[in-house]
Amino acid sequence: MMILTITSVFLFVALMTGGIIYVVMSRRSVVQARLEKMMPHNTPQDVKATLVREKTPFQAFLDRIGQYVKPSQRDTTTYASYLVAAGFRKEALPIFMGCKLMLTLLLPAMLILFYALPMGAVLNPQVLLYTLILAIVGFLAPSLWLQQRVRNRKSEIFHTLPDILDLLTVCVEAGIGIDAALIKTSENPQFRGNPLAEELKIAGMEARAGKQRSEALKDMANRTMVDDLKSFVTMLTQSERFGTSLSLALRVHSDSLRTKRRQMAEEAAAKTSVKMLFPLVIFVFPALMVIMIGPAVLLFKDVFK
Repeated sequence: MMILTITSVFLFVALMTGGIIYVVMSRRSVVQARLEKMMPHNTPQDVKATLVREKTPFQAFLDRIGQYVKPSQRDTTTYASYLVAAGFRKEALPIFMGCKLMLTLLLPAMLILFYALPMGAVLNPQVLLYTLILAIVGFLAPSLWLQQRVRNRKSEIFHTLPDILDLLTVCVEAGIGIDAALIKTSENPQFRGNPLAEELKIAGMEARAGKQRSEALKDMANRTMVDDLKSFVTMLTQSERFGTSLSLALRVHSDSLRTKRRQMAEEAAAKTSVKMLFPLVIFVFPALMVIMIGPAVLLFKDVFK
């Protein structure tokens, strides 16, 4: 019995020791694992290192359709600038034009297919008028949507700019350079997914690629079409040129933007009473008049019978 116990303990210890040695010896180092991930033979064949996301099949279809639309040079420049201000790339212009063309043809086709043909009124003047109206709506709807998206993005950038400036001020006062401060601000989790943080990240990447910081920031301001961002870039360039205190300039500019934002809120609140006048006159006052005068009218009716 004693021999069996000693043998069992020996085998258990030997197996445990062998297992630990195998795990330790077979474990790859962190550097080795990262190097193996960078090797070409370990890279999946379907993974492509691209800076631009691949188009979906529907986007590729719209792109092919948009190739048939040839807008003028002025319209091309306008649409491209609005697409960039909305957060898209200039390469999305054929997709946008394809969307306009598809809606221009699809809406009238749906009217004719589901209404005019079953009713036998294809040549009806009223149906032709509705077809023309739907074609115009289909052509203008993407432009209206794009303008609304640009307005929303500009508003979001304007409302985020003071908070970005506060964080930049803290970084500059802590002794961080303006380039590193811009990168650190854009990578802050608080501004994840924010359009201004994304634009700052793009400007920082352009500066690291060799572009002058002032030109990168000016291009960022031109892309977003936000006047307050342009004034911020001008202030930053002048502070660097004349050697003034950058932290003080950032703090003053942030305070002025907050004052402007508060004034805009007060202006919107002051307009509320005027905007509520029309719903009150159209919907509320008639109901009040019916409630207040209705019983008296019924009484007078009973009296004069």
